[in-house]
Amino acid sequence: MEVMVFLVPLALCLGLVGLVGFLWSLRSGQYEDLDGAAWRAIFDDDPPQAPAPVAPRKE
Repeated sequence: MEVMVFLVPLALCLGLVGLVGFLWSLRSGQYEDLDGAAWRAIFDDDPPQAPAPVAPRKE
């Protein structure tokens, strides 16, 4: 039971750190454009590469 003296304040501090981080991300605009981030992950920005030419075989 003595360990509860350390674990309860530690859990409260970690929860407070998480809450502060979440509030900071809200105020800095991290959740403004959720659809844009989703579409950027889907679209391929690089143009397709042409295959390298294959040298003819000598028989």
